[in-house]
Amino acid sequence: MAPPLLTLQDIALRYGPTPLFDGVELYIGERDRICLVGRNGSGKSTLMKVIAGSVEADSGELFVQPGTHITYLHQEPDLSQWKTVHDYVITGLPEASSEDHFQADIILEDIGLSPDLETHNLSGGERRRAAIARALISEADILLLDEPTNHLDIATIEWLEDRLKEFRGALVIISHDRAFLNNLTNTTFWLDRGKVRRLDKGFAHFEDWAETILEQERIERAKLDKLIEKETDWSHKGITARRKRNMGRMRALWALREERAKQIKETGQVKLETDSGKTSGKKVIEARKVYKSFGDKVILRDFSLRILRGDRIGIIGPNGAGKSTLLKILTKEIEPDQGTVKLGTNLEPTYLDQQRGLLKDTNTVWETLSDGGDHIMVRGHSKHIISYMKDFLFDAGQAHTQVGALSGGERNRLLLAKTLAQPTNFLILDEPTNDLDMDTLDLLQETLNDYDGTLLLVSHDRDFLDRIVTSTIVMEGDGKVTEYAGGYQDYLRQRGDVAPQPEAEPAKAQKTEAARPVKRESNKLSFKHKDRLAKLPGEMAALEQRIAKVEAKLGEPDFYSKDPDGFALLSKDLEKSQTELAAKEEEWLELEMLREELESS
Repeated sequence: MAPPLLTLQDIALRYGPTPLFDGVELYIGERDRICLVGRNGSGKSTLMKVIAGSVEADSGELFVQPGTHITYLHQEPDLSQWKTVHDYVITGLPEASSEDHFQADIILEDIGLSPDLETHNLSGGERRRAAIARALISEADILLLDEPTNHLDIATIEWLEDRLKEFRGALVIISHDRAFLNNLTNTTFWLDRGKVRRLDKGFAHFEDWAETILEQERIERAKLDKLIEKETDWSHKGITARRKRNMGRMRALWALREERAKQIKETGQVKLETDSGKTSGKKVIEARKVYKSFGDKVILRDFSLRILRGDRIGIIGPNGAGKSTLLKILTKEIEPDQGTVKLGTNLEPTYLDQQRGLLKDTNTVWETLSDGGDHIMVRGHSKHIISYMKDFLFDAGQAHTQVGALSGGERNRLLLAKTLAQPTNFLILDEPTNDLDMDTLDLLQETLNDYDGTLLLVSHDRDFLDRIVTSTIVMEGDGKVTEYAGGYQDYLRQRGDVAPQPEAEPAKAQKTEAARPVKRESNKLSFKHKDRLAKLPGEMAALEQRIAKVEAKLGEPDFYSKDPDGFALLSKDLEKSQTELAAKEEEWLELEMLREELESS
């Protein structure tokens, strides 16, 4: 086995009185594909800079094998020192190839940037693509990527994935893009409460692994403190909660997608007005024969769409395709060149303002959320300001912190808190996931899953779309716009593409025969699989009831002191039941997805 390219030993760093991390031990091998994860503010980017050598730790040792070349893609790349994109990108060439400027031209063409673009005129997405091009031609042994997908469209993200899969060195990635991490990583570093844990599996396994660790910690605290439940940070508590809620939510989402598929078929018919009586009072938007162009560039051609109350519509397409224009046409902010757009009655639209125009730096968090009192109306219900703050990951002590002193992630969470508290039955979100950390992204998904109004969403985040939307509008170029039922993976299947699959090792929990690959000789499930699909919900419910009873028993204050052996046995029984439930949930999901795929084929 080759020695590691880079090793950190007993690394510690503090800013002010509180250590950011302490006793960090990690190593990076020559073909590692690592994701660095942790809650917002845990120090991920700082640790990345320590690895890159641009930040010096207070103590500990950083060892890099002689001759190892490290390239660091910053979260906010600065191109101001260079006149053109070409001038900037060629600085990434290794010394041995420093005169091979043609390499910069080749990769800039691949990534869709003109080498003559002046750096001071670049958009956020163009700066990001230029920085990626510079990093990829550097022939690095270790490539450090801090939020590489920010401001990229889906096509560019998938192009980057393909390039990184071919990359021969080691990767360390910080990203909020779950699909990106699932597709690329085989190792996980979890920076949690100042320590780094290593899992020799990719991000697809992170949540189950983290849940297991937190559960073990909870039990150990119970042994020492006679306490089972102790309030932890939302990001830890949310892992278990999300898994339990996701089962019911996936069922509900699939039902909504089936309903939306029927609606799509209806909108494809010639006479949309035939159903107007049935949808009276439920229609949100009806667009008919819409055409829009800017000069020679056609954005929409003969586009029709009907959106009913409760629909969740995602809009995707390459940067510059006109996604924001389509959003503005559908909400009547701008008029089409031809065709009509009609809005339903009694609409209360709310825009998520990613420019943060609702925030004032001189106001405190409390003042931003409050109308003067100590309660806030959240979609028709009164809630205490502090309680609502905690829903968005703020501590009570931050109530009187000025907005200007908040981090970028905290400002985004505050913006979400203010925007989503407003009474609304129609949410319009234009790239809401840009610059969001994973904690905030989870929070937004949780909120939207509970939202019962209509949602219109532009996003490049594939996982986010898969979790949220009932149908996806794809801007395919030259005015062609098509609606597909379901999320992004559903769109790929309907288009005939094979969706990229993350590397994943077999789960420890045993799968039953029903969860194994099935020969698909017909478009219906076999009797055996139908039987399992019918029985599994009852089996899962029984296990959930048993787990609840065991947790209640373990939670009795004097149980451990009276019967430590019984406590240990019951703890093992709890772990066994949780493992069995996880296996049954996975089996149910695989069978349900198989049923849906067979019936749609």
